[in-house]
Amino acid sequence: MERQKKKILMFHPSLAPYRIDQFNSLNELFDLTVVFLFDNIWNNNMDQERLLSQCSFKISYLLKGPSRKGKILFRFGMYRMIKKLQPDIVMGFEYSPTTQLLLLWRRLGLITQKVGTTLDDSIDMCYHMKSEIRCLARKYSARYLDFWVVMSDEVSQFYQDQFKVKEQQLIVSPILQKPERLRENAQILETAARQYVEEHSLYGKKVLLFVGRLIPEKGLSGFLNTLSPLLRETADLKFVIIGEGKEFSLLQTIVEEQQLHRKVIFAGRLEGEELHAWYTCGSGLVLPSLFEPFGAVVNEALIFGMPVICSEYAGASSLMISPDQGIVFDPKDAKDTLAKTKLFLKSIRPIEEVSLAAKPSLMGDYQLKFNKEWGKLA
Repeated sequence: MERQKKKILMFHPSLAPYRIDQFNSLNELFDLTVVFLFDNIWNNNMDQERLLSQCSFKISYLLKGPSRKGKILFRFGMYRMIKKLQPDIVMGFEYSPTTQLLLLWRRLGLITQKVGTTLDDSIDMCYHMKSEIRCLARKYSARYLDFWVVMSDEVSQFYQDQFKVKEQQLIVSPILQKPERLRENAQILETAARQYVEEHSLYGKKVLLFVGRLIPEKGLSGFLNTLSPLLRETADLKFVIIGEGKEFSLLQTIVEEQQLHRKVIFAGRLEGEELHAWYTCGSGLVLPSLFEPFGAVVNEALIFGMPVICSEYAGASSLMISPDQGIVFDPKDAKDTLAKTKLFLKSIRPIEEVSLAAKPSLMGDYQLKFNKEWGKLA
């Protein structure tokens, strides 16, 4: 007789494409219900109808309650939802007021479930918290949380060393996606990728991609300034910027002042197959973030067989475990940035054909480790 799955009730801000596979895999191990507290990502609207069609877990929404600039104070109906579903495990996110409210209810005896949280912090963020309030919330939470879901072994070790959290309480589960889902429409992706290549005359060129919001934290303006001489001097190099944000005008100014009109392509904000088509034809990806909890684009690029030059301040730098996956660099150090970028550009190939079969995934199979880590809750 099959053992009944434990029930997990997870409160989470909103549905993002890079979370789908993790939630679906979690639903195979547990009976998962995710309650979203926003109906979209507050600063980066996604096609939610398309995303929801790919979800196999149960979904609900609680949208009423105070929030400010994407920061949720609390949502009305949380306690009622817990009482209705009677889960074995309740999860908050980060050290948010939502998580603190769950801990308070448990301490008052209003709920009896295990309480955990998902934590996206990189190891750099663990050591350099910007908010004193968050530091206090972390210190308090470390006393009362039953478990943490963290992004890397380094972060797990940090909590074991600094807060004496037991290894069994730390679930290492980075935000990873399944190659078979992202690469499944190969013919469609290759057709779109060929259109990009022909439109921008990219055959024979090394195409370096940036994917993300155009905001100061991503470090793109500094990277572009540092890279400008190399871009001008390297005849077979193109830099494609995919995204939108408040630094768009600044980046345009840098391109104009550095005379990079023929070297830099602004592709705009893309998602789904339009974005994946760029991964299909690109040569490599750069993530020059100065502050980055994880960086899901690194995993996406590796899935499409693209090596990455990744900031050491991004949590996803923990994915760079072999030379064929790319290089880690310090975007705050111009010399290191230029030296590592030159080395990286020597290692990537120009576009000669557009074929996913010729670009196998650079991500290993993480399912066994995923099952083992989440098995700590079983």
